[in-house]
Amino acid sequence: MTTTSPGGAEFAAVEMLDALVARGHDCVMLSDDPAIGRGTGVRVEPIAIGPKLSVRTWGSLMLRFVPYVRRLRRALEAQAPYDVLLVHYKKEQLMARWLPRELRATLVWCEWGPVPFPLRKGLPRRMYLAAGERADLVLAISQGTKDSVCAVGIPPQEVVVVPNVLRTDEIDFSPEGRARVRERLGIPADAFVVGCISRFHVKKRNDVVVDAVMRLPDDVHLILAGSGETEAQLRALGAPLGDRLHVIDTPRGDVGDVLSAFDVSVFCPSPTEGQPRAVILGMLARRPCLSTGAEGVHDMIHADFGAISSPENDPDALVALLRRYLEDPQLGPRQGDAARAYAERTYAAPVVAELLEGLMRDAGASG
Repeated sequence: MTTTSPGGAEFAAVEMLDALVARGHDCVMLSDDPAIGRGTGVRVEPIAIGPKLSVRTWGSLMLRFVPYVRRLRRALEAQAPYDVLLVHYKKEQLMARWLPRELRATLVWCEWGPVPFPLRKGLPRRMYLAAGERADLVLAISQGTKDSVCAVGIPPQEVVVVPNVLRTDEIDFSPEGRARVRERLGIPADAFVVGCISRFHVKKRNDVVVDAVMRLPDDVHLILAGSGETEAQLRALGAPLGDRLHVIDTPRGDVGDVLSAFDVSVFCPSPTEGQPRAVILGMLARRPCLSTGAEGVHDMIHADFGAISSPENDPDALVALLRRYLEDPQLGPRQGDAARAYAERTYAAPVVAELLEGLMRDAGASG
């Protein structure tokens, strides 16, 4: 898994592998981010095969495609033999088609969101389907993702919906963590805080949260936790908030504390969102979960612990939702407990890891 800006899919992928490690399996992540496995039992080995596949990078990737496939092959040969090759992104999926059979092992694709629009037609679609013929199993993070993959042409019987894997016992609301984070950021203990953990990318409309908070009372604070290319724009947009805007790095070991500092957690989906891990983390920390759109969360966020704004990406619609929590201080804690209960029964690592283990073994046997 190679990436320039680790986000939800990267963290979710490592959690998936770590859950399998906990069941006694040996899992190795090939990545250009040496810190991607920090805090887990996943061993990380270096690889450099270029950036993610995108409209901006496809030309340069195609020019170096053959050398990159050779690098991937050498990196995998160093780990062989192994039972399953799990690939997460489109570039690696396309490359895996050209690997020798012994290095493909049982080839499993993990789809973290709907198929990007450029891959849904023409030559890119044919390339995607040709690569898919080599896959023994496709894991889709949500029903919407499965529908998208099958609509492109991958046979439905090869695609299985598997939810995100989380260590539900390691994250919960922490009064002490809430106090620590707020003290560090200079946020009053009684202030209302809107929080957003996200990758800062142009496809994710984090600007909607900034705009909405600027329309709320002037004692409301905003925490933006993440990294990415739109950070400068978000800081500039939120400049009128002054010291009520707090932009911090993507939380890792202290994610529970950071979430505990929120009163409400807001998510801004991209047009091709899968099943955002940030929303589930908010649930575990007993935070009400709001979203600025339905993509990827329409079957995750329920009325008893959150809401999805409509029309989507509309600051006024988000303001209306946020005001409910300002006007009713008991609503947040009540919904937070409901969110926690839902997350525990849906995303617990031991349950999902056992499911994954069975699916991969079945795929290997049938392959």
